[in-house]
Amino acid sequence: MIRFVARRILTIAPILFGVVTVTFLVMQVLPGDPVLALVGERYDEATLARLRTELGLDKPLAVRYLDYLGRVARLDLGRSFVTGRPVAESIAERFPRTALLAGSAMLIAVVFGVLAGGLASRGRHPWTGRLLMGITLVGVSIPVFWLGLLLIHLFALRLGLLPPSGYGGGSLRYLILPAVTLSFASMASIARVTRSGFLDAAGEDFVRTARAKGLGDGTVLGKHVLRNALIPVVTIVGTDFGSYLGGSVLTESIFGWPGLGRLIVQSILRRDFPVIQGAVLFTAALFVIVNLAVDISYGIIDPRIRSAGGGG
Repeated sequence: MIRFVARRILTIAPILFGVVTVTFLVMQVLPGDPVLALVGERYDEATLARLRTELGLDKPLAVRYLDYLGRVARLDLGRSFVTGRPVAESIAERFPRTALLAGSAMLIAVVFGVLAGGLASRGRHPWTGRLLMGITLVGVSIPVFWLGLLLIHLFALRLGLLPPSGYGGGSLRYLILPAVTLSFASMASIARVTRSGFLDAAGEDFVRTARAKGLGDGTVLGKHVLRNALIPVVTIVGTDFGSYLGGSVLTESIFGWPGLGRLIVQSILRRDFPVIQGAVLFTAALFVIVNLAVDISYGIIDPRIRSAGGGG
């Protein structure tokens, strides 16, 4: 198991190095000048030259790249061109709000997705399975921005049950709509792969043996079938949760949620390169860590995967 984990960890460094390099280079070719965005419409060449010197934008590309690599190696993400604040402080301020939204959305997706998939896999009431699978088809097809606006119109504007947007100090009333919106596609995908996994596992010899021993449906499903159906579910959870933690741009923008996604959007609009680079690097690191956790969980759920990888 230790060798299995060690090999996965060794893959992180080259991935993050690639992210740092690509992000830096992309920032250099994006249209727009961050200095012009700072000074506005009225400016003179002396002011532009002074600002470029202060921001280090007058140095050759290779020098700026090496400077950036050195700062990243020291865990220094630089300072915002616009506010002058350290990028790490801005990320640390926004990330807990994104983590709250991401965790809530993933909890909803897993609980209701596995429950719906399990119910749909049982053949006693075929119409229930067809109804649930029809809902999941809508879930994987509907655009998140349209679903968010629909929920705002129904529950906030028409029924007045929930606030349409805002953070509200992390209050549950403000969290419900964005969390449900963010979770819906994941919930639908989890339900579909859970149903498929349950149906595949139900025909295996070990399940027939368990039923022959007189075990009840609940025990067979929970103890034998669910464990073998978890691998594709864990894959979806890892991929989606990593993207959630990186800032769900559309959901946070629609609901005015002051998280990492909105910070990235605002920074792009203002050409605030240090914040964009820092946020993207932070997001990539989170995504890699989450996927590392998913890989490790594979080995825990199914020891055959660990053995196949030579992890012992």
